Amino acid sequence: MTVYDIEAQSIDGPARKLEEFRGKVLLIVNVASRCAFTGQYAGLEALYQRWKDRGLVILGFPCNQFGKQEPGDEAAIKSFCSLKYNVTFPMFRKVEVNGADTHPLYQLLKSEKPGTLGTTSIKWNFTKFLVDASGNVLRRYGPSTGAGRIEKDISSLLATPQAAG
Repeated sequence: MTVYDIEAQSIDGPARKLEEFRGKVLLIVNVASRCAFTGQYAGLEALYQRWKDRGLVILGFPCNQFGKQEPGDEAAIKSFCSLKYNVTFPMFRKVEVNGADTHPLYQLLKSEKPGTLGTTSIKWNFTKFLVDASGNVLRRYGPSTGAGRIEKDISSLLATPQAAG
């Protein structure tokens, strides 16, 4: 099984097959609106704007499992992301990333790239997974790792942007 075999509900409702992202570099993030790391939305959106035309797609998966920091419904989450951070990258419905109801995507991501000392549990909001254009899960980043520190890994997977002239 690869990420391309998985389906997830978009924040607007319809199911999306992750197959549609084949050939793209993916940064998959479990997000929350009321977290100390929520400000990372700004860096993620900036990263997306810089690299989307070269093949980067950031996928946001709201999660309410950590301190109940994503209590709103999908409409509230979408509104918050749009109004506060102008998020334009694809967002999905709330998912569970740990426990018996873990979304299949997170089952796969955690099994492919365990955390520190081999633990599979997601520790907090804004844990990030980098997936290459062939669907290989390459890296797992902790919640405190901001977009700026991930950009060099992304740029190595994508063509270098042409200098403005």
